[in-house]
Amino acid sequence: MNALPNLVRAGVEPLTGMLHDYDSLIRRVGNAHFVLLGEATHGTHEFYRERAQITKRLIREKGFCAVAVEADWPDAYGVNRFVHAAVKEVDTVDALAGFKRFPQWMWRNADMLDFIGWLREHNDEQKKGDRKVGFYGLDLYSLHASIDAVLAYLAKVDPGSAKRARKRYACFDHFGKDMQSYGLATGLGMSATCEQAVVNELVELRLREAEYLERDGQIAADEFFCAEQNAFVIKNAEQYYRTMFRGEVSSWNLRDRHMMETLMALAAHLEQFHKPAKIVVWAHNSHLGNARATQMSERGEFNLGQLARERFGHQAVLIGFTTHTGTVTAASEWDSPAERKQVRPAVPESYEMLFHHVGYPRFWLDFEKNPEASIELRGSRLERAIGVIYRPETELVSHYFSARLPDQFNAVLHFDYTRAVEPLERTAEWEAGEVGETFPTGL
Repeated sequence: MNALPNLVRAGVEPLTGMLHDYDSLIRRVGNAHFVLLGEATHGTHEFYRERAQITKRLIREKGFCAVAVEADWPDAYGVNRFVHAAVKEVDTVDALAGFKRFPQWMWRNADMLDFIGWLREHNDEQKKGDRKVGFYGLDLYSLHASIDAVLAYLAKVDPGSAKRARKRYACFDHFGKDMQSYGLATGLGMSATCEQAVVNELVELRLREAEYLERDGQIAADEFFCAEQNAFVIKNAEQYYRTMFRGEVSSWNLRDRHMMETLMALAAHLEQFHKPAKIVVWAHNSHLGNARATQMSERGEFNLGQLARERFGHQAVLIGFTTHTGTVTAASEWDSPAERKQVRPAVPESYEMLFHHVGYPRFWLDFEKNPEASIELRGSRLERAIGVIYRPETELVSHYFSARLPDQFNAVLHFDYTRAVEPLERTAEWEAGEVGETFPTGL
């Protein structure tokens, strides 16, 4: 019964909190251009903290020049401007002000304050002409914020084009901010779509690229690229909201394809000025692990991790994160307040319970370096995924799926007991979730 935990134990590297913890992981990255760092929840302090520690070393020691996260483009670009000192009067809290949409705690939390503060300090230390590290969003929910950003850019560089863009985007005005109503109305044929309008705007913007770039070199290029990406978000967001009512698979695939296309566009843009463009990606395990190794593929779903592995091969390193128990910041329903919830101990048939029996409180396992353990772990097991909503009462149905972990990731980091990430805005529900000193043994 203990043979498999013992086999895994022989191959893991314990994490002690010392500076040398990730020496071998950094060596494992080698010359890869993309390192995808996952998370098993959207609300665990240790995941944010350790991703930050790994990312800092990748920046300092491997020349990584960008962090791309599971967040909306315009919100993340506010952080990018802060870490580039483009807005000197803004402090770290204000730099995260763009993250207003649920779930705010994903990026408006104490760990993010520390990380973007470090990014700003790192960039400030660079000499003139040296590469500075950027911070970017990969997601597509920000239709209205992206419209505002495109219009603001065009108002500065081409007022005539701004007027045409405003007319095109007015197609959405009837629905206000309620894009689900837009998706439902267009899906049922009750309203015309805005598809052609947003495509036309993106096309016109791209056709005028050369004209808009006859200005300030890299500054103009960065501003145009930001506007172009916002127009691209609008096009894909419009399609996303229409597909929501056709079925879950099509909207999931559209979202992850958008993330991949954004990642590729970002790499191409950065390589105009500095080569190679090495990018760290932060997102949930469900986006970053190879979907072919999970039951997602049985439903016809793919994800960013699968697309990155297919496109970049060994240039992409996929790293998953797991936990056994503790607390997590999550909501009970969509748009509900953040709560500090107790994470139930993992179920017996899961990878998380197996890793709990390994006996180390924190460790990482390189699957390629440990082929014998990887072969034994390749049999399908349950894996837990907690997003922004956590329902412990239906956990097995709501939060577990079948996976082959060694095929899903190149490596995995396990933290047996974890605690909730600290939101910048603590709700009464979050405060009420404080766990007593006897947890979990006192339950």
